[in-house]
Amino acid sequence: MAVPKKKTSKSKKNMRRSHDALGVNAFIECPNCGELVRPHHVCEACGQYSKKEVLTKKTEAK
Repeated sequence: MAVPKKKTSKSKKNMRRSHDALGVNAFIECPNCGELVRPHHVCEACGQYSKKEVLTKKTEAK
């Protein structure tokens, strides 16, 4: 089994982990309704993608 010869310093350990942080999610404004949506995703509010209606809204029947 491999055993390290010297202790890894806090600085060296943290420099190695510098690329592990999570990035910020990108959001754009829907051109139809103005809702914030992820790029290349269907808008949940109006059901449009790339200025075309993809999903139709269901009306609640009581």
